[in-house]
Amino acid sequence: MLNPPEPSPVGRNLTAVVVVVVALILQVSVANRLPLPGGVTPDLVLLTVVALALVNGSLTGVVAGFGAGLAADIIPPADHTLGRYALVYCLIGYACGLAEGEMKRQSMVPFLAVAIGALAGTVLYALTGMLLGDPRANWTIVARMVPLQVLYDVVASPFVVWSVLRVTRRYERGERGRRDRFALPVARYRAMAGRGTTR
Repeated sequence: MLNPPEPSPVGRNLTAVVVVVVALILQVSVANRLPLPGGVTPDLVLLTVVALALVNGSLTGVVAGFGAGLAADIIPPADHTLGRYALVYCLIGYACGLAEGEMKRQSMVPFLAVAIGALAGTVLYALTGMLLGDPRANWTIVARMVPLQVLYDVVASPFVVWSVLRVTRRYERGERGRRDRFALPVARYRAMAGRGTTR
């Protein structure tokens, strides 16, 4: 039995770019405006990077994390030092990508990765702020923010991670379906040609 053809890297990368752009738009236009207690909102971009890393591995996690983080550093209302999100998302994407192989064996991996990624992302962002002298990054604020950030990210994770996995798998099925559709007439032609030569 022949193995199903793998989706093209270009198509997979374009899908990842579209998913990240949609997450950025939703973060700025929806999530950041939610009147949630504590003044903290779920980080949809971080959740998207985690999901892409879990599906495609560390390399995709690093690239998606850096690109998404750099965009989050630039898009208003960004009011922090350029590169902080890029560094944090890049590291989180790499770390979560290491768990790609466990995705098929453990159903709880995405949720554990989201919880650990949210915790590590919030702490790393706060630590970089302290190193850069951000007055809003002090232990009192961080101690109040971290539990809420992790809670909101974990609550939002089923929707975000499920959506990313669904879009990615739908693309892979569609890519394989198109290749199979074009490959089928070739197989039939060969079979017909073989029957025609054995008279």
